[in-house]
Amino acid sequence: MPKRILQGTVTSDKNEQTITVLVERRFKHPLLHKTVRKSKKYRAHDAENKFKVGDVVRIEECAPISKTKRWTVVTDASA
Repeated sequence: MPKRILQGTVTSDKNEQTITVLVERRFKHPLLHKTVRKSKKYRAHDAENKFKVGDVVRIEECAPISKTKRWTVVTDASA
């Protein structure tokens, strides 16, 4: 099974080697036929502490690193 890759914006970098990434998805509501925006926050492993708040990054699924971290940063999305 392939690993999922998501793109989102860094909302917090206060923890050591951890960033919080806000991923937003858009879809059409099945009954109302209106575009709905849903967002979710993921905690991702950032080994070098190089990403700051506001950066757009790609994160990839990985084996559990801690109680809440199951994602790791692949690269910044602009590259």
